[in-house]
Amino acid sequence: MGRWNTTDADDDSVVCIACGDTVSRSAAREYDKYGDRWNRDGKRFEYLCKPCDKERCNHSRDGLESLLVEAEAGKTDEKTFLRNFAELVEEDAGAESRP
Repeated sequence: MGRWNTTDADDDSVVCIACGDTVSRSAAREYDKYGDRWNRDGKRFEYLCKPCDKERCNHSRDGLESLLVEAEAGKTDEKTFLRNFAELVEEDAGAESRP
């Protein structure tokens, strides 16, 4: 079987990380939080259903993962995380506008 033969994978169900719907693998798109879905070695991908994938923003994710870690994503409650994240983004935007 060739690398691109995904017959078995298409039968699996996956959960969309954006809306939480369970869809068949063939009705989903791979999402790589590091932005490099073509480098497949040793990776487990998350998935977006096709409607959520179509709606998502395709801006660069450079530095996003470290920003999420610094904002304590997954380690604190949602309100605290959002406050931390907003403060860090504002600080970063301020630093970029300085000469």
